[in-house]
Amino acid sequence: MQGYKTIDDLGDLNGKVVMLRADLNVPMDENFKVTNTARIDRTVPTIKTLMGKGAKVVVISHFGRPEGKGDVKNSLRYVAPELEKALGYKVTFVDDCIGESVEKAIKNMKSDEVLLLENLRYYNEEKKGDAAWAKELVKPADAYVSDAFSTAHRAHASMVAAAELLPSAMGLLMAEEVAALTSGLNNPNRPLMAIVGGSKVSTKLDLLNNLVKKVNKLVISGGMAHTFLKVLGIDAINEENSLVQMDMLDTAKEILATAKANNCEIILPTDVVVAKEFAANAEHKTFDVKDIPATGTLLDVGAKTVAEIKAKMAECKTVVWNGPLGAFELKPFDTATNEVAQYAAELTQAGKLTTVAGGGDTVSALANAGVADKFTYISTAGGAFLEWMEGKELPGVAIMKK
Repeated sequence: MQGYKTIDDLGDLNGKVVMLRADLNVPMDENFKVTNTARIDRTVPTIKTLMGKGAKVVVISHFGRPEGKGDVKNSLRYVAPELEKALGYKVTFVDDCIGESVEKAIKNMKSDEVLLLENLRYYNEEKKGDAAWAKELVKPADAYVSDAFSTAHRAHASMVAAAELLPSAMGLLMAEEVAALTSGLNNPNRPLMAIVGGSKVSTKLDLLNNLVKKVNKLVISGGMAHTFLKVLGIDAINEENSLVQMDMLDTAKEILATAKANNCEIILPTDVVVAKEFAANAEHKTFDVKDIPATGTLLDVGAKTVAEIKAKMAECKTVVWNGPLGAFELKPFDTATNEVAQYAAELTQAGKLTTVAGGGDTVSALANAGVADKFTYISTAGGAFLEWMEGKELPGVAIMKK
């Protein structure tokens, strides 16, 4: 990773205590059972690399939103067994993240053991970015490594202040994320297409305004497309049958004008799937956008739109994807998302396309389409991925610059 500090820059780590900021904020059921281990699995290579260099690895992370209070349902103690299973080494849980109990546990560490400290957000100082508290956090450590790209958009104590206090570096996952997003958006092979879905224009204003200045083709789908269609004269779209935002019409016009000024081709739905209700397997029919009925609910884009997106995609070298094309969580209204995702995966596997995707709904949608392992890169991040796409500098990444 040119321009960024990596583990190799830390020098000899044999016998050194390395504090690793991971993101172990994984989904858990009511029985405290982890239901998806992806974030755990993806930080394991960094832990093994550090252990291979002789380092004593102490893992820190946030979990849930305890808001500065010890809260059993937000304890990392339930993550420890899953980390141990994924790692293949003993993981000892410590029920605090600062203080004597931590220092004692580190002192007694064995070479084939990893420590997992309690939830950083049990302390309000974490979210406040408190430098004095960060000093207490890293007091027992010799070096700091960050593998938590997904929280890199927050200037929390464990992300920025901690990194300033010790020799610091990116972990393998963080470096992988930054490299993938840089090649996907900052320095891509062109033509570059972005696919943006989601329910509301208002939640992705910064994203759309940034993308129309950077990409060659922009697919706008999901509920946010309804506002743009209204602007383009599809009068049958209303607040009953769609997610149109009437107060965002002028904003949508401005985005379209900026796109035109920057030679960015906007691709909007030409046909839509209209259902009688928002429900799985609801009675539905496909209409050309000019023929949308005044009642019903727009839940997906139709076959003509899918064919157009695929044709435009075939002209591109890179695709960046954030947000599904329709209500993918309800069958059969996942059809368009599935078909476009599968086509993107096919081109990727054939070496014709670089595909980078991220965001919670996007990851779920691609998994639903059966292509989660067939894109060039799928980010573990939600908010950080979105802010990167918006063109914002992330504090947790900026601190890792050489």
